[in-house]
Amino acid sequence: MKIALVHEMLHKFGGAERVVRKFADFYPESPIYTNFYDKELTDKWFSGKKIHPSYLQRYYEWFKNPKFFVGKMAGAFNQFDFSSYDLVISSSSAFAHTIKTGSKTKHISYVHSPMRALWDNTHKFQREQSAIMKLPVASLLSDLRILDYYAADRADLLIANSKHVQKRIAKFWRQESKVIYPPVQVNKYKPRQGHEDYFLMLTALTPFKRIDIAIRAFNKLRRRLIIIGDGAQRKVLESIANSNIEFLGFKEDAMAREYMENCRAFIFCNEEDFGIAPVEAMAAGKAVIAYGVGGVTESVQPGISGEFFYEQTPEALIDAVTKFMLNEKNYDSKKIRKIADQFDESVFEREFKRTVKEVMMK
Repeated sequence: MKIALVHEMLHKFGGAERVVRKFADFYPESPIYTNFYDKELTDKWFSGKKIHPSYLQRYYEWFKNPKFFVGKMAGAFNQFDFSSYDLVISSSSAFAHTIKTGSKTKHISYVHSPMRALWDNTHKFQREQSAIMKLPVASLLSDLRILDYYAADRADLLIANSKHVQKRIAKFWRQESKVIYPPVQVNKYKPRQGHEDYFLMLTALTPFKRIDIAIRAFNKLRRRLIIIGDGAQRKVLESIANSNIEFLGFKEDAMAREYMENCRAFIFCNEEDFGIAPVEAMAAGKAVIAYGVGGVTESVQPGISGEFFYEQTPEALIDAVTKFMLNEKNYDSKKIRKIADQFDESVFEREFKRTVKEVMMK
């Protein structure tokens, strides 16, 4: 069976790219089609893979900013001819699902999320534009929204990465989908009952991640908080943090796992479509204190593997941390790990390959 893989862009290595990497492992002879890629990243994570970029690659080499190409990405995918393939598997956070395939080529789209700027966050996104850009941006989003809606009907199967995303697919695209949770490398973690006396965040330092909530909460709690990760907001966040909060920057996976295995609990302050990091924390036997909205509600079990807070405020997080500490003796690392096992990469592989077989038999 001849298979092609598709992803919007390969310019960072986050959760969506880990899924693409797993697809490439399943089907090692399959080329990867993308709008553009960063050579340093692909040399490290996709070494030996055939990568076919669109015409946008030459412009990306100049600008290095994906935001410049939002209006062109869906159209750029049209240059790719998939007629020689039996199956195309797209990994879509924005426009990969919009590819066109012939009647003889099956298309399975693994959807991380319908693009938020087109749907639930569209008004917020427009408000953030300058006065001169508001009208053209609104017009562009309207056109892309129509394209996005109709393109979702072309795939032979949509797979949602969580029930949370499945609901958004039903609401915005009016399409049915199957849920298969993303792969987590659970077995790379060794669950530990004890801990060193610190709480942990492992995240990109961007406004969306709401790290500021944790900083303001731990400033008041005066408990040790370690933050692993880097990003454009780092200097701003460091400026509001007290001495009990440490910024360690980027750490390789092995070192990040050590910190995860030795923390007291993991802090997670933003809404995610699934949220791989909380599952990694549970794989290490650690409780997760999380904003109780989105995909994290499908993995974390309150009172067993963590605690939720329901307002994105320092006060709400303080209450959740306090509740965790009062009940800390009741948390069992083995029970927490057992929950994480449900999301192991072996489960993903089994479910995804079974689904491919079902689609190809139709």
